[in-house]
Amino acid sequence: MDNPRPEKVAVVDEVRARLEDADATVVTEYRGLTVADLAALRKSLAAAGGDYKVFKNTLVKRAIDGGRHAALEELLVGPTAIAFVHGDISAVAKALRDFSRTNAHLVVKGGLLDGSVVSAAQLSELADLPPRDVLLARIAGALQAPLGQLASLLQALPRNLAYGLKALVEERGGAAPPEPGAAVPDTAVPDTAAPDAAAPDTAASDTAVSEAESGTPEQESQAEGAGPEAEAP
Repeated sequence: MDNPRPEKVAVVDEVRARLEDADATVVTEYRGLTVADLAALRKSLAAAGGDYKVFKNTLVKRAIDGGRHAALEELLVGPTAIAFVHGDISAVAKALRDFSRTNAHLVVKGGLLDGSVVSAAQLSELADLPPRDVLLARIAGALQAPLGQLASLLQALPRNLAYGLKALVEERGGAAPPEPGAAVPDTAVPDTAAPDAAAPDTAASDTAVSEAESGTPEQESQAEGAGPEAEAP
């Protein structure tokens, strides 16, 4: 730009600053729109996160020359106004589409998103998407559902395993394991102080052994009487 006027330099600098600050840009043609129409459009775009302003194509081309927004140059034909997007581009695309349905003078040409050119048809598709917050909520819900099912499955595994072991033990005639969650009883310790009913009477056994060894008085007298008879010729 040879000896540019200060006001033009200021506009070029403004365009550059707006482009750098925006998350995306949408180029439109506003031929035929009245001042009242432009005011209504700016209001609807502001509610969607868009800043709408009219610039001369020559000044916009100087602002994007050699920069990362140079791809916009092919869209700079005819009276041009740019919507600078701050946030969700789908919301701005929807506001532009809704306005163009009631006012055919507004023409959406395309835009720039993440350094790539998006066509008017792609912007129309973006306008059909739900807001970003709704999309994130749906994605979070879709991710949370399998995790909840997995947690329920992991909780059910020990319970189902216990029931399976119980059925197997009962089928083989053994003692069933305790129910899940039931308290395990303490092992009974025998009372050594209590008499054992099955143990034999020690005193009675000793008396029987003594009698068997010594014999009864009758057995002793019979044994003494049989002695002389055994010695007779």
